[in-house]
Amino acid sequence: MSLAEQWRSARPAVAGLHLDSAACSRQSFAAMDAAAQHARHEAEVGAYVAAEAATPVLDAGRAAIGVLTGLSGSDVVFTTGANNALDLLLSAWRGPRTLACLPGEYGPNLAIMAANGFDVRPLPADGDGRLDVEAAARLLAENPPALVHLTALGSHRGTAQPLAALTQICRDLDVALVVDAAQALGHLDCAVAPSAIYGSSRKWLAGPRGVGFLAIAPALAEQLRPRLPPPDWNLPLTLMQRLEQGEANVAARVGFSVAVGEYLAAGPVRVRERLAEVGRMTREAVAGTRGWRVVEATDEPTAVTTLAPTAGADPQKVRAWLIAERGIVTTHAEVLRAPFEMTTPVLRASPHVDATPEDLGQFAEALATATEKA
Repeated sequence: MSLAEQWRSARPAVAGLHLDSAACSRQSFAAMDAAAQHARHEAEVGAYVAAEAATPVLDAGRAAIGVLTGLSGSDVVFTTGANNALDLLLSAWRGPRTLACLPGEYGPNLAIMAANGFDVRPLPADGDGRLDVEAAARLLAENPPALVHLTALGSHRGTAQPLAALTQICRDLDVALVVDAAQALGHLDCAVAPSAIYGSSRKWLAGPRGVGFLAIAPALAEQLRPRLPPPDWNLPLTLMQRLEQGEANVAARVGFSVAVGEYLAAGPVRVRERLAEVGRMTREAVAGTRGWRVVEATDEPTAVTTLAPTAGADPQKVRAWLIAERGIVTTHAEVLRAPFEMTTPVLRASPHVDATPEDLGQFAEALATATEKA
């Protein structure tokens, strides 16, 4: 059985056509059943007893995330999502609050940086928004910030960033690198052992909503001081326990752990190669559609295809028409996703490994019709 067939058979039949994995992938029966069984166990024995019983599953989930990030399972905490993870990290940072990131940084990340009092500097990028590695190396050597932040794959276009190269630059310069892997984990190779890396469950790993992770290398962890509980209380808690303390949807964490395990069982290299193939197929299918320009190069190794309007089409209205008339789910990406780089909203298609040429042909035909009617 092919990877596409395995992925499809492990999930409920889709009602229409799902081209929105960069927003939220479809969960498997196994992930949903695991979360439901945990919720049932909470009702049977009590939530805290059930949470303790789930420790082996959650530890396995942390270990799997460690494998995918190049860190250890003991370096991983669960969060409510990527935004929560970044806020936990930045609010606990004790050093100078200077940070370098790309001009196309994700808008909500920029808001969290500002809320935590960080002075943000731009990293050099080429015309596609991709990091200019050589220029970045020179800039960081001349005037290193306290932290470098890289969103390895953006929300507003499917350009893969040179994560491994920047990791090595930061390691050589002894500058901490923080990686937003919300779109990248399960999509690109993120096993580079950065200083910190965070992401969410619901995208390419196909876990439930409302859960994410933060992984912190020990050298960076030593420089953190979480604001809660107050440090002067001197409670007998480790740093990771303090970061993960508080109310949690344990059922979602269980579902996430199962989803990560399924991804590893499918084979990360195999999935990455198939996602690159699906991205190429998508761009070829919609290339030449009147009123739209495909942003990414055809062979960009991601499954995200961004369509920029060229003749006045409204991506939000086109998305709504596709859902209402054809059951095709895509994303309307507004300018706020990358406020210092985007100038107009775009339409984003992000199929997973189970997409077929027939699916993508159906999307191309529907897009052309929607552009005329929406």
